[in-house]
Amino acid sequence: MNAENFGCSERLVTASYVRQGAQGRRAHELRLRALLEQGKCPEDGWDESTIELFLHELAIMDSNNFLGNCGVGEREGRVASGLVARRHYRLIHGIGRSGDISAVQPKAAGSSLLNKLTNSVVLDIIKLAGFEPVVIENVLEGDELRTDIEAVEAKVKALGAENILCVHSTTSCFAPRVPDRLEELAVICASYDIPHIVNNAYGVQSSKCMHLIQQGARVGRIDAFVQSLDKNFMVPVGGAIIAGFSESFIQEISKMYPGRASASPSLDVLITLLSLGASGYKQLLKERKEMFSYLSSELKKLADIHNERLLDTPHNPISLAMSLKNLDENNDAAVTQLGSMLFTRQVSGARVVPCGTVQTVNNYTFKGFMSHANDYPCAYLNAASAIGIKKQDVDVFLKRLDKCLKTARKEAKKEKSVNEISNSKTGTEQLED
Repeated sequence: MNAENFGCSERLVTASYVRQGAQGRRAHELRLRALLEQGKCPEDGWDESTIELFLHELAIMDSNNFLGNCGVGEREGRVASGLVARRHYRLIHGIGRSGDISAVQPKAAGSSLLNKLTNSVVLDIIKLAGFEPVVIENVLEGDELRTDIEAVEAKVKALGAENILCVHSTTSCFAPRVPDRLEELAVICASYDIPHIVNNAYGVQSSKCMHLIQQGARVGRIDAFVQSLDKNFMVPVGGAIIAGFSESFIQEISKMYPGRASASPSLDVLITLLSLGASGYKQLLKERKEMFSYLSSELKKLADIHNERLLDTPHNPISLAMSLKNLDENNDAAVTQLGSMLFTRQVSGARVVPCGTVQTVNNYTFKGFMSHANDYPCAYLNAASAIGIKKQDVDVFLKRLDKCLKTARKEAKKEKSVNEISNSKTGTEQLED
């Protein structure tokens, strides 16, 4: 309520009580004002009542929530289910316009404000993670990297360039692979005037990955880098942040997006960051680093027990890999079976990579599929310490992995013995014949 409505309320309720209520409301409004003025993630997280009040204020700025609104278009923010409307806080219109996802949507001032604020708050968090891009854009659906490359292609065609479209490098990746040598690649791209796009999928949570991008941009050329919202900000899958150094190039990317986009990813990440605050997010980054060290040391101990080894990948700050050489030697199928055993025991995210897998995709044949080399010398298992992981996750994983390794090795040896007996009998029969 505004001051006038609070004044009217004093006719119904004791004035001192109404003024106290107005002061309580004022405390919420001061938080909203600071966010709108500064565009930064608050240091301390907000309570849910403040966040819900803010989202309600935004929603009533959208035309689908206007009292007496009369919509005669094909896209008027109509929602058949009240449950769906509440799930989205009645922010239904989405963001952007056809031909420019960053444009303000005339029917949705609230949703447009939500998107701009989200970009500003996420930019603040990226700076907190150790990096200062010039501009970012929330690309919310579809293949974000493809959108980047399509924008590059349009730009290259306009310039008449030939042969090389762009260089696509990677920071965050599965061990034993480590981040690409971004500084050297950036220097080459700058020397030959080649666009450079970086896949920074889950790199925001890693100070090392962010430092690599910062250094690459300092000494050479990086046009844009892309990161997933779910992998870095603990929200549902479906959104990404594109960051770069040239506002004009980021705008070109925005214009490659067809039509409007859903506001849901923006809504999710804004709610999350307002809830956590900058201090809460920094604490998550700190805990992730601590859990990486813990996972690394404990996985090494387990590897030693099973006569395996933790692969040496010191430049990968998130993912680890443990060899499965002994299991692979006993039985080729045992490695794949280990992955199934872990999954059925509710261990998610662990990747088991067998040797020599061949996969054909769109007429291209890949040797060593899922690995980073055609002929990696042994099978291995991946585990990652990503943002939000807890000590309990690590402890339970190691306990279940230990049991699965013992079971898998026992079954593999049993099958090997059966095969040897069978082969022995076959050889005897041949001698008798």
